[in-house]
Amino acid sequence: MASTPTDIPPRPVGIRVHAARLWSRWWVKALAGLAMIAAAGFAVLWLLIIRDLPSVDSLRAYEPPLPTNVRGIDGVPIQSYARERRVELSYAEYPPLLVKAFLAAEDKTFFEHHGVDYPGLAGAVIDYAAKFGSGRRAKGGSTITQQVAKNLLIGNEYSPTRKLKEAILAYRIEDTLTKPQILELYLNQIALGRNAFGVEAASHAYFDKELDQLDLAQLAYLAILPKGPSNYDPVRHPDRALTRRNYVLGEMLRNGFITQGQRDAAVAEPLGTVLRRTPKFETVGGYFVEEVRRQLIAKFGETSRDGANSVYAGGLWVRTSLDTRLQELAKEALRDGLLRYAAGRGWTGPIRHVDLDGDNWQQPLLNTNIGLDYKNWRAAIVIAREGDAWSIGFADGSTATLPRENAQMPVLGKGVPSFGVLEPGDIIAVAPAGSRTWAIRSIPRISGGFVVEEPATGRILAMQGGFDSRLQAFNRATQAQRQPGSTIKPLVYSAALENGMTPASIIVDAPFCVYQGARLGQKCFRNFANMRAAGPQTMRWGIEQSRNLMTVRMAATTGMPKLVDTLKRLDVGDYPPYLSIALGAGETTVVRMVNAYATLANHGRLNNPTLVDFVQDRHGKVIWPESWRACDGCNAPDWNGRSMPRPPTRGRQAIDAMTAYQMVHITEGVIQRGTAVVLRDLNRPMFGKTGTTTGPTDVWFIGGTPQFVGGLYIGYDSPRSLGGVEGGTFAAPIFKQFAIKAYEGLEKLPFRAAPGIRMVRIDRRSGKPVYGTFPTDADPKAPVIWEAFKPESEPRRAARQSGPAPAAAPTAAASKAPQDSDFLQREGGIY
Repeated sequence: MASTPTDIPPRPVGIRVHAARLWSRWWVKALAGLAMIAAAGFAVLWLLIIRDLPSVDSLRAYEPPLPTNVRGIDGVPIQSYARERRVELSYAEYPPLLVKAFLAAEDKTFFEHHGVDYPGLAGAVIDYAAKFGSGRRAKGGSTITQQVAKNLLIGNEYSPTRKLKEAILAYRIEDTLTKPQILELYLNQIALGRNAFGVEAASHAYFDKELDQLDLAQLAYLAILPKGPSNYDPVRHPDRALTRRNYVLGEMLRNGFITQGQRDAAVAEPLGTVLRRTPKFETVGGYFVEEVRRQLIAKFGETSRDGANSVYAGGLWVRTSLDTRLQELAKEALRDGLLRYAAGRGWTGPIRHVDLDGDNWQQPLLNTNIGLDYKNWRAAIVIAREGDAWSIGFADGSTATLPRENAQMPVLGKGVPSFGVLEPGDIIAVAPAGSRTWAIRSIPRISGGFVVEEPATGRILAMQGGFDSRLQAFNRATQAQRQPGSTIKPLVYSAALENGMTPASIIVDAPFCVYQGARLGQKCFRNFANMRAAGPQTMRWGIEQSRNLMTVRMAATTGMPKLVDTLKRLDVGDYPPYLSIALGAGETTVVRMVNAYATLANHGRLNNPTLVDFVQDRHGKVIWPESWRACDGCNAPDWNGRSMPRPPTRGRQAIDAMTAYQMVHITEGVIQRGTAVVLRDLNRPMFGKTGTTTGPTDVWFIGGTPQFVGGLYIGYDSPRSLGGVEGGTFAAPIFKQFAIKAYEGLEKLPFRAAPGIRMVRIDRRSGKPVYGTFPTDADPKAPVIWEAFKPESEPRRAARQSGPAPAAAPTAAASKAPQDSDFLQREGGIY
């Protein structure tokens, strides 16, 4: 008999029945609806906000925009290019009190929260709702982490959506970076006014000190600036700034960051800020650094999206070849020459004229960005006439008086005193002439360019492209195309030396005409200033005396195709084969001409003229030139005691080395006996050549020593006659003013002859060899000189005649040649 089991549980009620009963409850339906709404809301939030948020991983490798720093040849800073002035520091470099000041002012619980201060955020939301539609801005409620998210990742849009993005990103940032890393980003990035970004830049902008030199009160002032730098400007709102600074000091005390004594001492201090000022090197190497900027922009661009390797944000470190001492000397010499020419010719008029808006004269003056860095001259704006004086104003807001007696300079071309033609809004140059009184000055209309180059490397050591780069941005050293006049002749004669002529070759100084065809007819050349023809003379004499007729005759003999090819190889210019090119009719620039002369001094080896030695990125890697290589062992601590390391030789051989030395040796005679004799009393081995173009419209001098070669021209931008000036009487004295101080203390180095050069004693007028003893060898005017010849080109000895026996070939010990007793050994030639 089957039994009925008693351990089987009763059959449960169906699950579906229970679910149906549960779903019939109203509160379950409500919860389910809310869940669906939340899910839909989250989906919308994901689609509209979270999905498009930037990745915070980019902050690990974030590099803030940094200025490009430019340094001179000695490593001293000379300029900085930036949209945002910033100095990047690591967290360890921030003074602890600075960090505490910013925490007290911006985010007291920074080290406790995880990116979002929820009570503060709730307060900001309530404040936003209360002010909605009123046009007033709600309080921020952002933590420092949220500010980093806003500044670096999502921007400054004013909306609840941005606030939500900010909070989400802040939470993610806290998961990605440490607290010190977040603070480092914040303190390097934050805008603090006066174009200062980051606390180190602000320290210089407001206190002209390094950050670690600031005291507690000054650090607290910096901490108030993130709320709005213009609100707490120390000049316009000093009381407001002082109140806010003292509030921050009080917060630091309440949070236990400082003691009561520290707080009281800091509160008692004034703000102590300095007036807004431009960088100390604002006027260093004006034309030079502007040319550097142009080259860097052409290579790297102004800005890039991430700031990498760009001029205004990439944090590049640029080493240039600018020698600030030579730059100042070149600038002073050129300016003084321009002013000497302009003296007595009359006042050239205002620098510019602007319209004045009532009593507001300072802003129109500042808008022009006109400034002067010549001695004690200043740019001033004419405000109003007050009887026998004009009131004038300066960029710093101060005013002064220009009395009638100090503005009597006659106006150029009119003859009336400058006082009577001034008008309100004229911007003029003035110089101090007593207590609060000033005298009018004239900016010369004539201009010019000056370049100094190191022959061995092609490095430009100094460059001046006009009177003042802030008045005249056009750089005449690199941009002005001018006719070089007779400074082209040494380069022209170099072509003749390469094609069979010698320094002793006889060329006839006589009228020379050439038939140019039926349309142009006969063209006859003449010497400068219609000097009489001198008949047969040596090439040397023709160059020393700058004879045009000898030059064109030599050019015709050599062949113009060969001559213009030499000029092209020397990178002077690419000219058509016309005879007038031999007299300097083709246009070129100062920098090209100086480089060509430097090539002569460098044994014919042409280097491209450079202003930039190398460029490093913000991490120290050299990125330009691409072929740059470090010179191992070149630094004394790294030297291994072996032969001196030598960097690779750059450049190309443009002309034969012996030809180059022959021309340098000939143009030393230009200094000793020729058109540049004004430089002879410098008493050092020097070569060079003057130039005066037709008119004359330009005057030139180019020359120098083995250490450096310099060159300049003077002329109007729109060429017109300069009157009676010449290269030897005007341009060469300008170079002399520069050279007197530039060569001070430098060794008197001779030009070394190229291997194979033979030195022969000749009569400098006839070109014939001379024998015997001549005690007047050291006299520049002596008829007998040592001349440089290539092998087998020197003049041969004539048949022996009766008379004194010829002197034996000189030795290194017995030589009487100019300069010193070691002449032959020094020149390394064959005699």
